[in-house]
Amino acid sequence: MYQDLLFEIKGRIAVITINKPASLNALNKYVITELSEALTAANNDEQIRVIILTGSGEKAFVAGADIKEFADFDSQQAESLAREGQNKLFNKVENLSKPVIAAINGFALGGGLELAMSCHLRFASTNARLGLPEVTLGLIPGYGGTQRLPQLVGKGIANELIFSAEMVSAERAYEIGLVNRVYDSEELLDKTIEFAEKIARNSPLAIARAIEAVNCSNSREGFDKEIRFFGELFELKDKQEGVAAFLEKRKPNF
Repeated sequence: MYQDLLFEIKGRIAVITINKPASLNALNKYVITELSEALTAANNDEQIRVIILTGSGEKAFVAGADIKEFADFDSQQAESLAREGQNKLFNKVENLSKPVIAAINGFALGGGLELAMSCHLRFASTNARLGLPEVTLGLIPGYGGTQRLPQLVGKGIANELIFSAEMVSAERAYEIGLVNRVYDSEELLDKTIEFAEKIARNSPLAIARAIEAVNCSNSREGFDKEIRFFGELFELKDKQEGVAAFLEKRKPNF
């Protein structure tokens, strides 16, 4: 079905694996297109509640973008590459109606870290190394790194990581809020699936609106959206089931 991806469904969880271990799962335009298509398929499948993104092997989640692809670009081509990539994949991940969890198994550098940051949650293996090395190439992050990193770790630490191009360990990433949890390499995917199953038991209608509301948390309209969504959910079936289950002292069946 896909050339550079593996797409597996485990119950109500979709696991999408970037499968280019020889290049440490580097991103190029083709991989970005396939990821976009796979995410659309998972988002449209009513049986799937949560999506996990990971990389094949134990060395890398995504070690970065394929530099050879854009080495000879001019400014117009570079802008088009960044804009198309953000619209097709990175912004798409952030705004999906289903939660996306990055299972970061190894290096997450440049575009790889930007992909992980566009996900709603990030779980890392103990051997993970994360960073934005673009300034060593005379560039800056182009897939949302300068925008999402400050939102996650604060402006000061974001500047520190971007200006220095320093890689940080999984433990340091956890300390600064860049990743949510850290697990041993051999249990990372199982633990991520286990957490995804917790999410899958909850209301998909409520979660979809929670994603949209949280994504507006840095804007003036965030509070208004929260209020509107809170009200809208009172008219939907998941709220009826959730409240009934609570009053009847049973687990809800969403």
